[in-house]
Amino acid sequence: MIKYDFHLHTVLSPCADEEMTPNNIVNMAHIAGVNAIAITDHNTIGNVRSAQIVGERLGVTVIPGMEIETAEEVHVLTLYRDIESAREIADIVYKNLPMIKNNPRIFGSQILMDENDNIIGEEEKLLISPTTIPIEKLFKMVKSVGGIAMPAHVDRHSYSILTNLGFIPEELNAKWIEMSYLVDDTSEYILNRTDLAKYKILQNSDAHYLKNIASRENILECELEELFRW
Repeated sequence: MIKYDFHLHTVLSPCADEEMTPNNIVNMAHIAGVNAIAITDHNTIGNVRSAQIVGERLGVTVIPGMEIETAEEVHVLTLYRDIESAREIADIVYKNLPMIKNNPRIFGSQILMDENDNIIGEEEKLLISPTTIPIEKLFKMVKSVGGIAMPAHVDRHSYSILTNLGFIPEELNAKWIEMSYLVDDTSEYILNRTDLAKYKILQNSDAHYLKNIASRENILECELEELFRW
């Protein structure tokens, strides 16, 4: 049994609070009794390894992840077994981001940190842009390295597959969907969207602030490897 939060943004995401450092995030998860988290910055894995090192010290599993924006402006939550698999997809994603320079005064800073929260760099390319990767291609890419791709926060009105496309295409062969912490009862939600009943559901905080980490208790009744096998 795993208490989890698989959608967390660090200071590398320009929309995240400046307190969302690798150390702060992992320590907050540890205090909250969370066994496993995923660092899922926008279109990058730049702060994942730093958070993993902190997690190794505290006994918190840190899964590599990304929240990738497709060509359709749909957010897709992606999780990976290891940093090498994540890096393979991250390199492709980065090449498919438009050459738009970030303006920190407008969007916020995009800060790279080490495991001690020292600043080691800043990403200049704007990470919150949509990539040129179509959603069907993205799902195939992620699955090709043994990762999981799922439509993110399907209950929200912004950057949701149900808002932008109106449905989840069968071609994606999706097994999981994510609902935000705003949904009090996923079973009740599905009563109004019976087309979602066939999917397994994860609920995450999508935390951009420390106070939102593990904003509700989410339990996974399986081991992490089983999550990826599904």
